[in-house]
Amino acid sequence: MAEKPTRVLIVGAGGHGQVVADILWRCYEQDRRCWPVGYLDDDPSLHGRFLLELPVLGPIAQVDRIAHDALVVAIGDNRIRRSLYESLAQRGERFARAVHPRAAVAPDAQVGPGTVIAAGAVVNPGCAVGANVILNTGATVDHHCHIEAHAHVAPGAHLGGGVSVGCGALVGMGAILLPGRRVGPWAVVGAGAVVVTDVPAATTVVGIPARPQALQAPSTPAGRGPGFDTPAGRCEAEGGHR
Repeated sequence: MAEKPTRVLIVGAGGHGQVVADILWRCYEQDRRCWPVGYLDDDPSLHGRFLLELPVLGPIAQVDRIAHDALVVAIGDNRIRRSLYESLAQRGERFARAVHPRAAVAPDAQVGPGTVIAAGAVVNPGCAVGANVILNTGATVDHHCHIEAHAHVAPGAHLGGGVSVGCGALVGMGAILLPGRRVGPWAVVGAGAVVVTDVPAATTVVGIPARPQALQAPSTPAGRGPGFDTPAGRCEAEGGHR
């Protein structure tokens, strides 16, 4: 008797949510292990619409009313994604790993729950990727890198061997991190930057070589989880870890 597919709800129906939907569809075509149920999104103008053949079922608060086995929080903003992930984990939700069949993930790589690995991404041997991470299209993560929870490695970014990326950090599109460098928690590496020295926590660096961005006066008043072997093309779920 065939195993029933994991029913996965996507939290967020924006651009990244639709990327996740495509990954889940491609996984379903490959091995029927997961089934995308639809989206939850707090934008009422989206409710009832179909995006990539999946319905937007209602606001996130209705998660308990919709039959599902696991979630993927598909929000690009790292802080919002972390907040939703932790809130839903406290409610006992389980989280699916969504790994595109055309991603290359080493058999010994650890990948945490809720993490999304997009098409063309590479995760080499000895890597550990935390919970609720985004490894976006064409990003490469060389051997023995460590990426903590809620981080985002943007499309076309390249991490040399032994790089560490802290909790909630963003590595921008096309950025390059030389081997052994560390990006601190909630730091931002600008698009196209080349990181040759460590980046402190909560610091934005830009340029070649990457240097801290000069502060500008505002124009208006300012108001990790354990991972498991996850080969490409698999959609797996487990309890939330923060």
